[in-house]
Amino acid sequence: MRQKNDARRSPVSATLAEVRGAFLSVAIVSAVTNVLMLTGPLFMMQVYDRVLTGRSVPTLVALSLLALSLYGFLGLLEVIRARILSRIGDRLEEELGAATFHAVLTLPLRATGQDASRQATGAEPRRDLDTVRQFFAGAGPVAICDLPWLPFYLLLLFLFHPYLGFVALVGAVILIALTLCNETILRQRMRQIARLAETRGDLVEAGRRNAEAIRAMGMGGAYAARFEAVNARYVEDQRQTGDTAGSFAAVSKILRLALQSAVLATGAWLAIDGLASPGAMIAASILTSRALAPVEQAIAHWRGFLAARQAAGRLGIVLADVAGKSAPMPLPAPRERLDVAGLTVIAPQSSTLHDAVASPASAVPILQDVSFSLKAGQAVGVIGPSGAGKSSLARALVGTWKPAAGTVRLDGAEIDRWDAERLGASIGYLPQGVELFDGTVAENIARFAPDAQAPEVIAAARLAGVTS
Repeated sequence: MRQKNDARRSPVSATLAEVRGAFLSVAIVSAVTNVLMLTGPLFMMQVYDRVLTGRSVPTLVALSLLALSLYGFLGLLEVIRARILSRIGDRLEEELGAATFHAVLTLPLRATGQDASRQATGAEPRRDLDTVRQFFAGAGPVAICDLPWLPFYLLLLFLFHPYLGFVALVGAVILIALTLCNETILRQRMRQIARLAETRGDLVEAGRRNAEAIRAMGMGGAYAARFEAVNARYVEDQRQTGDTAGSFAAVSKILRLALQSAVLATGAWLAIDGLASPGAMIAASILTSRALAPVEQAIAHWRGFLAARQAAGRLGIVLADVAGKSAPMPLPAPRERLDVAGLTVIAPQSSTLHDAVASPASAVPILQDVSFSLKAGQAVGVIGPSGAGKSSLARALVGTWKPAAGTVRLDGAEIDRWDAERLGASIGYLPQGVELFDGTVAENIARFAPDAQAPEVIAAARLAGVTS
């Protein structure tokens, strides 16, 4: 049963499960730091109740040395906690970086139907991974780990005096209610911003790729207007979300400061009546600030938390879909024949969010019921007008487009049964849009293979007729 659950778990969830021990370490360190946070209030209380009343300089020196030691230890733990969180972010990149880049290369090749809708849930896997990694390496998890210590600080305030605890409790309830409202309001807005950001990015990329056609056909103004309409909605939603998040953060900050003063005033009233000491009054004010600080930090980082949670969900769906297929069995290099039987090709749908639902025309086959066979040494030429499907046939033959029906076989094995890395060494493919990748000419010829030998690269260049 456990193996079945692990198999269903997305790569993101599996990686987060692997670093569970590191998160536990962060929680333990946070527990110790929260206890050490009592150093300031207790030191202040002892100074007021012991040092000032007894006028004892040795006691003051001893308390100061003890407080400095505890603060030094607290600073060391803060550094350790920050480094653990940074290493968690590095581990996420280490475990998911390669798979995410593979998804970036794989998603544009996905075919129609359900695959296209899955693409729409995560058009930017790399950006989603960066969002998740940056959140876990930042201050957001610290606020989450500190939140459970709110009752501990409230209990200490009740021990000082029930009135002090009651005032702090009322403030904590109000801040928690603000956090829940923040979650409810921002969740849907963050999803809308993510959708608009992907749509805006798609328009920019499509415009860059088709700049010549846009200029030649006089579409610049209309296309710019379409982009500006989407961008205006994106900017407006960003502004509203930023205003809402900023308002919640400002209200929570002012409320915490006001509540700290209210506890101080309550403590002063109790001290006047002899129900609490002046030291307890000061310590209660500092404890109140410390008790409510995690709630304020959680509100401040809630937007990042929502963005990371949504990004992790999208990335998990994409990686589970891409990684869900088992690696094919290694096959020897094809040498005998190519067989195409009943091949039907439909172009992959757009992976943009606004085009995720296919139009009726997108389901029309470009090629239908194509069959032929070639033995080693034979060649075939395909001619036809523009748009007849020549390039689509080439894409299906090399496996970049999956057949909607029919099969493409090399030496009797279907094209998708071959490992793309091994098969690539036996295939030459020249797409319509040709460009060299960032690197030397030799690296491009060798397909960036790290173990490529210079004589082999030169021989390939001569075979292709590109040497001088």
